Amino acid sequence: MLSLIEAAGWPIWPLIIASIIALALIIERLWSLRQGIVAPPGLVDKVLAEYRERGATPEVLGRTAQQGPLGRILAAGLANVKAPRPVMKEAIEEVGRIVTHDLERFLPTLGTIAAIGPLLGLLGTVIGMIEIFGSQSSSGSNPIVLAHGISVALYNTAMGLIVAIPSMIFYRYFRGKVDGLVVEMEQQAIKLVDFAHNERK
Repeated sequence: MLSLIEAAGWPIWPLIIASIIALALIIERLWSLRQGIVAPPGLVDKVLAEYRERGATPEVLGRTAQQGPLGRILAAGLANVKAPRPVMKEAIEEVGRIVTHDLERFLPTLGTIAAIGPLLGLLGTVIGMIEIFGSQSSSGSNPIVLAHGISVALYNTAMGLIVAIPSMIFYRYFRGKVDGLVVEMEQQAIKLVDFAHNERK
């Protein structure tokens, strides 16, 4: 690995840093966007059962809000359960926007890494080409400088793609995952609103 870094030259260091950041973001998002954490199955039914039994007490609201992002949305609905339907929906939507923003955390950074990876690789390629042309002289070319320039150009191009391709794949995956979770939470919130206004039992 060290020999590869030496062959690629200094332009590979930004790519190594970008790859470490991308890997950390991917692991964090894989952990944070799990269905069981964001929108646990059956949570709305559990919350409705507790509401029927105890009402919208501060204790019920507190426990509900601790049940992840969906719990925060349902708690906002329960806090306004006696309000008119538009007011209740508005309260849910306000918290929903905050929750959606939290779910999308770090995704712009991952998308940026996916976009700049090939550009950083191209930068290394250009630097390698400069070294190649710099090795040319009237007396001929310096084989050592020529070989190093080729190594810089090729290794950085490959590393840029190695960083960008997985980053883009996971960025697209997480975007779809967030969209699916948002739709799921919207459906559960609508179920709570309908129940509160006697439109669904």
